[in-house]
Amino acid sequence: MLTVAFTGGGTGGHIYPGLAVIALLKRRGNCRIVWLGDRRGMDRSLVEREGLEFFGIPAGRLRRYFSLKTIPDLFRVLAGFFAARSILKKLKPVLLFSKGGFVSVPPCAAAASLGIPVYTHESDVSPGLATRINLRFVRASGGRIFTAYAATAAFLPPACRSLLTVSGNPVRPGFRGADAAAGRAFLGLGEGARILLVLGASQGSLELNALVLKALPELTKYYTVVHQTGPGNGGAEPGERYRPYAYFREEMPQVLAAAELVLSRSGAGTLWENAVLGKPMVLLPLRGSGTRGDQVENAEFFEKAGAAVVLRSRGGEGIRAEDLAALIGELAEDPERLAGLSAAAARIGGTDGAAIIAGAIEAALSGGAPGGGEDP
Repeated sequence: MLTVAFTGGGTGGHIYPGLAVIALLKRRGNCRIVWLGDRRGMDRSLVEREGLEFFGIPAGRLRRYFSLKTIPDLFRVLAGFFAARSILKKLKPVLLFSKGGFVSVPPCAAAASLGIPVYTHESDVSPGLATRINLRFVRASGGRIFTAYAATAAFLPPACRSLLTVSGNPVRPGFRGADAAAGRAFLGLGEGARILLVLGASQGSLELNALVLKALPELTKYYTVVHQTGPGNGGAEPGERYRPYAYFREEMPQVLAAAELVLSRSGAGTLWENAVLGKPMVLLPLRGSGTRGDQVENAEFFEKAGAAVVLRSRGGEGIRAEDLAALIGELAEDPERLAGLSAAAARIGGTDGAAIIAGAIEAALSGGAPGGGEDP
């Protein structure tokens, strides 16, 4: 049986899209699938929960600045390269698919050194540091590049553009068949309930949580507010019109399907899950010195496409709860505008990234030859 290796990790956003591709490959049952990830992080639990083989490797963070942790992290990256190379040399996969994140760089380098084609996917409008590094391994190995957005081509070296396929973002199959009635049943809400779903991220968002709690009396005039707060972040006391949850797991697709409107950060995975279900969005992207600006770029794309409204500060005042409440109220009272946002989101989400990438991998499998495994 031929083998396909996956890598990526550090956050769920670098794992769940890969799992979406794997879900389609597993239906065919014609290949062995393994995952190389951070042996110390969340990667193992997420991957093994899907019944996949997991190989842990040392992983060091890649930084765009120097700190006291830079040197030990470089040694971890080097150790990760040799560990990944040993694993891949034994497995002899047809290809390595990378979903990005700092843990993906050593396996991609190792695969290229063994002549194993490297496929990579970028979820954001502009490539992150790991993707920019991995592009050289894609080129060296004769691999392929997949991006969520056509605009990403402008950020790639000219020599890489011939390797590019615009695929959209892979979204797990459960979202495409999600049942709104099941979501309302999980929440204990009737069919007529209007739901505003608030999503910070897997760990929540302190800024978004604080704004929602301040605006809650106004928001609940229109909606039952279902609030994913993040573990340990609490929230207001639960009530008839306010339902806080630390984190949604398997029930997330159904809860999202039940929502009339989504208020969220602008991580790539969340945006595309919303789009698959045609959800109107109000976006508050992560911004400032602690981020490279990818969420701002993602949010602006969805806004320009007519699928979202981006919440912005007034001058130097920062985001105000009053502005959030006013915007949500305006949308709640304008069903035509909500419908327009929904239709635009659904047009974006109609591109099935998981199917496009799985198809490309299956085409490589049909070639039948392992991609290397011997010393060059």
